[in-house]
Amino acid sequence: MLQNSTPTREQMIAAALLYAGPDAVLTGAEACRRHGLRVDRSDGERLHLLIPHDDRIVSSGFVTIERTRRMPRALVRGRVPLAPVARAVLDAARRVRASEPIAKLLIESVQHGGCTTRALRAELDRGSQRGTAIPRRVLGEIDNLRSVAELHGRRAASRLAVPPTHWNPVLHTEDGTYLARPDAWWDDVGLAWEIDSMEFHYARGDHAKTVARNSRYAQAGVAVVQTLPSRLIEDTAAVLGEVEAAYRVAAARPRPRVHLRD
Repeated sequence: MLQNSTPTREQMIAAALLYAGPDAVLTGAEACRRHGLRVDRSDGERLHLLIPHDDRIVSSGFVTIERTRRMPRALVRGRVPLAPVARAVLDAARRVRASEPIAKLLIESVQHGGCTTRALRAELDRGSQRGTAIPRRVLGEIDNLRSVAELHGRRAASRLAVPPTHWNPVLHTEDGTYLARPDAWWDDVGLAWEIDSMEFHYARGDHAKTVARNSRYAQAGVAVVQTLPSRLIEDTAAVLGEVEAAYRVAAARPRPRVHLRD
């Protein structure tokens, strides 16, 4: 450094790699960000680097060194060697002690990082077992889910008298036209449940798509319950009451002529 100011994140990464040696690979939360995942930066977050097991470098300052016999093949992004997405995600998750941020990270890696839950499970099984209890449990809950809001929905739905028959199915009208992909679906009565996250649907300019989806539901005669994630968490009982009431109404009328994609 040629100045007295606080080092930038790029300078810190460069320093960490120089310190850890030529075989070091950046992993954890910072590697996830560099793979394009949305990961919040926590106060005091350290840079996590992997080095070969026989190296004798130790953690220091803002750098956490992990010696491993399973050095990953580095993926270079912006001249920085990164652990593959699955390894970086689980290295980050192992250092978190709460299920919701872990769920958010794992779902993000599946939706936008090119991972599969199968690949994440395989990485969990191959790697260190320290700190894997919560990630392992969360992985069992997120198949076919697209957001943490849907994970809350699945947990809440277990309390319903009649739980959904499907999660995230693809629906078509009678003539084969695409209808929608609801978060939850009761196929016996034709009821859809959409857990509409403001972040997921609106921050990305998808409001028009949401309106069009609701219009298609109406045209096909599908009953739909829309729930904000905040209500699902803060007023779960009321939300479940609304879903059960909608189920009763849907059951009292002819089922709409829609079907699941084969």
